Parts: sequence; C-alpha cells; structure tokens
Amino acid sequence: MIHHIVRPLRPRDEKTQRPVLSAEGLSLQLGGKTLLDHLNISFRSGELTALLGPNGAGKSTLLKVLCGEISAQGNVYYFGEKHNNWHPTHLARHLGVLPQHSSLSFGFTAQEVVELGCMPLELKRRDCLQIAQESMAAVGISHLSQRLYPTLSGGEKQRVHFARVLAQLSTAGDQCILMLDEPTSALDLAHQHSCLKLAKDMALKGAAVILVIHDLNLAAEYADRLVLLNKGKIQADGDAWHTLTTENIASVYGSPVIIESHPRGNFPIVLSA
Repeated sequence: MIHHIVRPLRPRDEKTQRPVLSAEGLSLQLGGKTLLDHLNISFRSGELTALLGPNGAGKSTLLKVLCGEISAQGNVYYFGEKHNNWHPTHLARHLGVLPQHSSLSFGFTAQEVVELGCMPLELKRRDCLQIAQESMAAVGISHLSQRLYPTLSGGEKQRVHFARVLAQLSTAGDQCILMLDEPTSALDLAHQHSCLKLAKDMALKGAAVILVIHDLNLAAEYADRLVLLNKGKIQADGDAWHTLTTENIASVYGSPVIIESHPRGNFPIVLSA
C-alpha cells in the first residue's frame, strides 16, 4: 500500500454521517414525459443508498443528473459547493461513476483500462501502476491484467471498469462519492455479491455510495438506505423494512408480493405472491 498517496478512509461514525451530495428541486422533462418531478434528495458519507423503482421511474436519470452527465432544472451540491463551482479534474478525484454500459473498442489490456482511472490524479507512473494493481486485486481480476479488453466477457468488462473507478477514487479519502448504475446486471451470482460487498466496504470506510439496482432482495441485503422512485418522485425513503412493504411494491410495481424475513439476517425478502 502506498501510504503517502492512498489516504486511509475513516470508519463510519457520527462525524462521517454528513450530507456530501445534495440536490434541490430537480425537474426534467423529455418528449413530453416527466422524468424528474421537483425532486429533493441528499446523500451522506458512510452510507450505501440503493435507488429502486420500475423501468422509467427515474433511477438512472437521477444518477446522471447527480453526476453532471445530463442537465436538469434545480441545483446539485458536492460537499456543500455547487456543481458548477468544481473544476472537472478536481471533482474527478472525489466523484467516481460506473455507468451501466461502457463503450471501449481499443486493444488496451485490462490493466491499461484500469490505469486510465489514475489520469485525474497526476501521479508518477510507478504509483499509478501500483494503484491499478491494488484496485484489480480488490475486484478480483488480477488474472485478467494482460488480457485484451475487447476479448473479455460482458461481466469481466464491467469488473474492469469497477476497478478503474476504484483507482480513480484511491486518493479521495473520506471525501468520496461512488455512483454505480446497475453494476450487477452482467454478473453471475457470486460476482454480484462480491461487487456489492466491495461497494458496502467503501461505504463502511466513509464513502457515499449510490447504487441503481433492480434486484430488491440484493438491495435489502446490502443497502443502508433504500429510495423507491416512481414517475420521477420519491415513493418511499428509509431502511429496507420501511421501504419494501407490500403496499409500496404493489403501488409502484403493480405486482402483489409477500415479504418474509431472511433466516440469517435482519432484512426482508421479497417473494412473488
């Protein structure tokens, strides 16, 4: 570990439970459809938040507005400062985004793709290399380091980009925001849990982690906070037991369900009725 470069993240405590990202009055309409409807939300350091909802509920749109990929009416603040006040390079050291799809066709090796995450950090080559190797090890893809990126499977590519984002945030300390848009969509069962455990670990070390996910049971197991969206508005916001009720799910998804308790953990399981 490069201790003079990679600052250790502080364990989660009351001090780290502060809003590091907030949005006020977010509204967006496209093609006559309301995607975000005067939405207010904030996210705290040391917390993993799952954004839930059916297709078209506004999950990915909200994430794209929060990270600045698309514009909307309203204001977004990072660490108390307006989004427009941040220099892009400086912000890239504190905000990492794993999109749902990443387009890259060049014949880079997997390790070279991960090293791209170090570009905003202005580090020496040897330090960048070490950070890339540590990030790949954390995601469990060290064995793919010399594989050409275009030859990888969809799930392997997704994990490579996750390692790239970790490399990008390696100097952020506890001023760290990690956004993940359906990171488990191309992964098998074991790698789904591995991915979410890593995201959870980032939150436990002080990052604000925001996750878009469709699997309600995975969200219930790993997220500290679940935000259920419907037609650009927040239907419910709280822990899994508060958010994943039969009433909320029936109202948002239009599907009857049964809620049971996980036999080994204090979180609900959603079953088809």
